[in-house]
Amino acid sequence: MVAEILNGELHVSPRPSRPHTSAASGLGALLTMPFRYGEGGPGGWVILDEPELHLGPRPDKLVPDIAGWRRERLPGAIGGDDAPAHYDLAPDWVCEVLSKSTRRLDKIQKMRIYAREGVRNVWHVDPVAQTLEIFRLEGNHWLLVDSVAGDERVRAEPFESFELKLALVWAE
Repeated sequence: MVAEILNGELHVSPRPSRPHTSAASGLGALLTMPFRYGEGGPGGWVILDEPELHLGPRPDKLVPDIAGWRRERLPGAIGGDDAPAHYDLAPDWVCEVLSKSTRRLDKIQKMRIYAREGVRNVWHVDPVAQTLEIFRLEGNHWLLVDSVAGDERVRAEPFESFELKLALVWAE
């Protein structure tokens, strides 16, 4: 189970389905080499799978599927043995892989929290429909920048320097 506290309410969801896990793993792998390690890309990012985030005054406790911080904002990303298991600095980018059990939370409540905390970009990946929606925060509202599907290729912010081949995200 995955537990999150959103606006003071506990939400418990089953572990992700196979399509969900496969899409998150594939996308994370595609972005990690060029953006975390600088192999074939600019580097400069900390990209983590399922980090626990403690955001806001209560705080809300969220677990996005993938999150990324510009390295200059999170220089001590790993920390030592005494580092907490969670991160209390909002990421620059979040990816939520949509599933039947979490779709409403991901698209409504978590988007509101990410906007409040100043997350600049959010992606919604639907592994069953094979779609990617790319959002940018404008003020305190989300702008849908692009929607792509199937085997399209896209240069999606904030990773525009990289051509993402969606077919690889859905591949087994």
